[in-house]
Amino acid sequence: MVKILLVEDDETICFGVCSALRKKGYEVVECSCVAEGKELLSVEEFHLILLDLNLPDGNGYDFCGWIKQNQDIPVIFLTVRDDVGDITRGLDMGADDYITKPFHIAVLESRIQAVLRRVGFHRREDHDELICGEIRLDKQRMQVYAGDENIILTGLEYRLLLMLMENKGCILSRNRILEKIWDIEGNFVNDNTLTVAIKRLREKIGQAAGITTVRRIGYRMEERK
Repeated sequence: MVKILLVEDDETICFGVCSALRKKGYEVVECSCVAEGKELLSVEEFHLILLDLNLPDGNGYDFCGWIKQNQDIPVIFLTVRDDVGDITRGLDMGADDYITKPFHIAVLESRIQAVLRRVGFHRREDHDELICGEIRLDKQRMQVYAGDENIILTGLEYRLLLMLMENKGCILSRNRILEKIWDIEGNFVNDNTLTVAIKRLREKIGQAAGITTVRRIGYRMEERK
């Protein structure tokens, strides 16, 4: 299990991030200041740190520098400071990513997974299972669930959903999808077939997750707000 240290003094943000990430299967330990963060890092091992810049007993830049000097742990800054100079300074300090507030939890999770992949850490479920809202796709068994309900898909629908979920939060152009998706006999899927497949896939998964149409471009899979 991925163990994350969240250093954030805003109680509302802390509660929201911790609750959301724990539901996704992460272990999250929270603290509100630099001193407490250093103490936790001295006695526990973490895979990643989410770090606010503005803390009551110091700033995130200095804390990030201290972390990088003492341990090889990826750091993602979470901050309201969106100035280019602040972002550049954070990355120059060794931060692995920089996310400005407010942010959607799906974006945060995607960034966390991207950073963990870059440093060579993979959760087992990243390979075997994909999750978007209440939709769960089991890659080993090639089965799809909406909550506890097993959703029966055709081969084309399954491959389409797999592609969308593997790129959750990203826009996939129709051309890119058409280049990758083939029917059961190995024939190329045309534009009309893709439109019908998307329609039927939406009907089958219902409100459990969202497949958004990006006009004149393609589609994006995302959790419903």
